Amino acid sequence: KKDIPAVNFIIHEIHCRRNIEICPYCSDSIPKSEMKKHIESEHVQVTCKCRMKMENSLLKDHEASSCPLRPVLCQFCDIQLAFNKLQEHELYCGARTEPCARCGRHVLLRELKEHPRVCG
Repeated sequence: KKDIPAVNFIIHEIHCRRNIEICPYCSDSIPKSEMKKHIESEHVQVTCKCRMKMENSLLKDHEASSCPLRPVLCQFCDIQLAFNKLQEHELYCGARTEPCARCGRHVLLRELKEHPRVCG
């Protein structure tokens, strides 16, 4: 899958046919001696803590960006919780109040960013 000088092409092709395989799952060129290890480490099916099944090579990205159980921080209190619990928690947490330092009114945490524009 790379450009090879015409002078070396036949020798290169013989070398590749002898030593390289195309992975049936991802189509990468893998040395024949490492194919079993490649398949076991990259393409074996694993189960995430959210019970979703996927290839091992996809697990890290799934856990970081799309797993419903991935840890996230509440924007109001910085407590870490599971992503699938965040919306319910922030509805409750954002309804708490804090006194405004300028006007003294109690302001909902979810409105605290907007409050300075109407503070008066």
